[in-house]
Amino acid sequence: MSTITWPVGGVIDPHIHQWDPLVNDGVVAKEARALRRVPRVPRALRWALPRADREFVGDPHHVLKPYLPLDYRADAGGVPVSTVVHIEAAWPHEPHARSVEETRWISGLPFGQDGAPALGAMVVHVDPRWPDAATVLGQHLTASPLVRGVRMSAANHPDPGIRDFEASAGLWAQRAFLDGFAAIAERGLSFELWGYAHQLPDALPLVRAYPETTFVLDHYGTPAGLLGPRGTTAGRDERQRADQLARWRDDVSALAGHPNVVAKHSGLGMPVLGGEVRRPRSAPLDAHFVDTVAPLIRHVHDSFGTARTMWASNFPMDKPGIGIPASITLLLDVLGSYADVDLLLRDVARRTYRLG
Repeated sequence: MSTITWPVGGVIDPHIHQWDPLVNDGVVAKEARALRRVPRVPRALRWALPRADREFVGDPHHVLKPYLPLDYRADAGGVPVSTVVHIEAAWPHEPHARSVEETRWISGLPFGQDGAPALGAMVVHVDPRWPDAATVLGQHLTASPLVRGVRMSAANHPDPGIRDFEASAGLWAQRAFLDGFAAIAERGLSFELWGYAHQLPDALPLVRAYPETTFVLDHYGTPAGLLGPRGTTAGRDERQRADQLARWRDDVSALAGHPNVVAKHSGLGMPVLGGEVRRPRSAPLDAHFVDTVAPLIRHVHDSFGTARTMWASNFPMDKPGIGIPASITLLLDVLGSYADVDLLLRDVARRTYRLG
């Protein structure tokens, strides 16, 4: 890491999550409180989870324990992260206005203190299909001047062994979603595109319908099973993985053809990609891993260009698979002289999220 010439003013990480299941309600709050006295959640506990959850989160410690600004600072290691963007983290949203509690809570965390990075922006949860979506958006914007975008995860997989975050398939292309999205577009907010790789074509009608909105492709479209078997059928053999990669290339190219879409180099540590690891990958990275993910990195770079691509950590969800310093080293090693460090690690994120 010492050989990298870091951007002046530090690195911007445009995709982190923060939570504390010991004090806030959420999907794992009950389990987290039962393990309150356990300093380190045993990795073996993942076998008590349903398969889809186990293969999505990997090591359960990082979701069953608080993950706060100083935890992130420790994970960043020698990377001089000055500013972060918080992405919504499945806060309860029934009633819908309850999602605003996350915005208020994040606003009160000790960012910028004791060496933790500053909070530059927030991406909040709102479902455009909600009849009160405009009202809830207004409440988020009132709760914090740092709200810059929205994420409504579309992740839905036909394999029952792969975790869904949305009950219906084809979310982004649904008429109710397309019509309701006007509430987001009218407020000048960006939108995070996160689903599984086979869902990428579903985003095209949305991207075309709102050409003035900035859309952010997250985590390479998360090709589940690319690194090894996942669920009951995904990634079962080399031919299947090669076919998935070929379709992914075409679908990413189609999205990149729209100038209002940018992309994040993130998500390569997510266990749902496959490939069991006992501890987060660190430099030097094993050659097989690099060779497998390099086509993703190069194709996103070649399709979107340096002006529309940015690094992001996706911590702590990437934590089981790759450390923050190693994720940057991986990118720079694969891209070589084609990498523009200032754009990749700072300027594209600053422009996308309108950071000061």
